[in-house]
Amino acid sequence: MKFKNNAFEQLENRGFVFQTTNLEETKRILSEGPITFYIGIDPTADDLHIGHFFGLQMARILQDCGHKCIVLIGGATALIGDPSNKTDMRKMLTKEEVARNAKEIKGLLERFIVLEGENPAIIVDNADWLKPITYIDFLRDVGVNFNVSEMLKKDLYKNRLKQGGLTFMEMGYMLMQAFDFIHLNDKFGCVLQIGGSDQWGNIVAGTELSRKMNFKDGTERPLMMGLTCPLLTNAEGIKMGKTEKGTLWVSRSKTSAFDFFQHFVNCLDADVERLLRFFTKIDVKEIQRICKEDIVKAKKLMAFEVTKLVHGEVEAEKVRKTSEELFSKGKADENMPTEEIKLSGKINVVDFLSQLSIFNSKSEIRRLIEQNGIMIDDKKVENINENIDLTKKEIIVKKGKKTFLKVKL
Repeated sequence: MKFKNNAFEQLENRGFVFQTTNLEETKRILSEGPITFYIGIDPTADDLHIGHFFGLQMARILQDCGHKCIVLIGGATALIGDPSNKTDMRKMLTKEEVARNAKEIKGLLERFIVLEGENPAIIVDNADWLKPITYIDFLRDVGVNFNVSEMLKKDLYKNRLKQGGLTFMEMGYMLMQAFDFIHLNDKFGCVLQIGGSDQWGNIVAGTELSRKMNFKDGTERPLMMGLTCPLLTNAEGIKMGKTEKGTLWVSRSKTSAFDFFQHFVNCLDADVERLLRFFTKIDVKEIQRICKEDIVKAKKLMAFEVTKLVHGEVEAEKVRKTSEELFSKGKADENMPTEEIKLSGKINVVDFLSQLSIFNSKSEIRRLIEQNGIMIDDKKVENINENIDLTKKEIIVKKGKKTFLKVKL
């Protein structure tokens, strides 16, 4: 692969640069020749969410410029749980759950980074080097370099400390991630760790551990650096990736391609340019032109491109067509989100609608009916005491202007 010396400039122009441990040195090494970098993902679930593929976009830009990518699957760290910005301790997973999750995540990575062909990424699991180390050896070699009073000042522990529930086990997470960076440097020459800004404390811990171990051992390890992207939030500062049904996942079994598309097509106008910068390869000046000329058209383009990135072009075309038909003609097809419920005869409309996932409560349903915000088969629901005839096989429910659901009885 031909090396491109403008990786940092690309990241900066597209809005990925948030923090660096050494700005000038990071710029220098990314411009002078290929380096090895890594991004870590803990398999705490059997899927990737929008925050993961935002970070992986950053990795893909570096990879496309000729830099060597390592994706670290945290088979060991997931057993501990990252306390960063948590008010409660993460649910402890079994070893079997973590192994199963890791396998699923590895299968999803090919959507976002190059795993075969030119400049393929390497996938590693930190369980392979952390598990063989004895507890005493880890404390003597790694733990001796960490000052507890300094650790407790870190932002990643503040929420847990406020609740008075920070455990000794969670304190060990930072040490493990810091040592991962040392191991990858020793084995692969890795000199840069990237991740979301919520990982800043852990990333800095790795660069500091390198400096302290070099000083203690008199070794000549190269300068190791960290680079973070901002958390993915909307223009109002609210974290993206939450839908009415929960987290926005990559797998269609958890978030349908239609729901994925609709999440982005319904975003704030102020977010469109940023999202086009993050998730497409369209030139920044062209993005600015598109957004200035027609923000609605730009929003639809952005939703299509993000869906294509995650679900592929065929699925993206299907859901774009479905969306256009729904909102222009009110016509349903096989791509519309569908739920099946077991009901028959006649039932009160509020009781019926409360069975569906697009509604959170009966009080929400009553409020929307009073506001003329619910339609059933193109007919506005006007009375909370109405009864619904369930002799049909299918019913189309519309909530507000943009949420549709096909209900099979």
